Amino acid sequence: MVATVLPLTLEEVTLHRNGRCILGPVSLEIPGGGITVVMGPNGSGKTSLLRAMHGLERINAGQVRWSGETERVRASQAFVFQSPILMRRTVVDCIAYPLRLSGMGRGAARTLAAQKGAEVGLADSLNQPAHVLSGGERQKMALARALIRDPQVLFLDEPCANLDGRATLDIETILTEARNAGTTLIMSTHDIGQARRLADRVVFLHDGKLVEEARGASFFAAPKSAEAAAYLRGDLLT
Repeated sequence: MVATVLPLTLEEVTLHRNGRCILGPVSLEIPGGGITVVMGPNGSGKTSLLRAMHGLERINAGQVRWSGETERVRASQAFVFQSPILMRRTVVDCIAYPLRLSGMGRGAARTLAAQKGAEVGLADSLNQPAHVLSGGERQKMALARALIRDPQVLFLDEPCANLDGRATLDIETILTEARNAGTTLIMSTHDIGQARRLADRVVFLHDGKLVEEARGASFFAAPKSAEAAAYLRGDLLT
């Protein structure tokens, strides 16, 4: 049995950029399991929080603490960006890339990549160049590439931004299946409807501060903060 790297604990985490505090101080604990949705208006710090948790941003103060050694923690998580990173490879080779980096032979890696690609609906596109894929297909490829090593934790930054309804439904289905298979998902979204559909927990940010944290159902039924209530009503927050 693989030892868990969760919970993830943030203690007074602060992030500065260009001499300005853009996040924090934030104290937060992410337990294992489920989908944690990070919400808030544009500029509230959603992406910065995800990047700080994943280790892509050097924090200026506080602590990000996982339950494990650094090497195991790094190997146990993955990140899917809003705009998928494309490589000059076929779809199957893009999906296989993390396995090749870990030392797996090309044939075995491509076999597993083809299986994962088929699982996300890309069976007919595996041998095409990645750059010819549609926006929704690119995101499916990015998800397959992130999930192929069975990460314990998957970060996603606005994974359905600029996608149509059909593509969004496909991506949400993949995310739900990943959660049900035991992957802990931490994702940002500006889509309140999507958050209602997916969130087991909600972390609500405003102006770089953690304003509210709650179970998904409780948050949407009765937000405790004035800022969250206003955001759910569609009011502009300044």
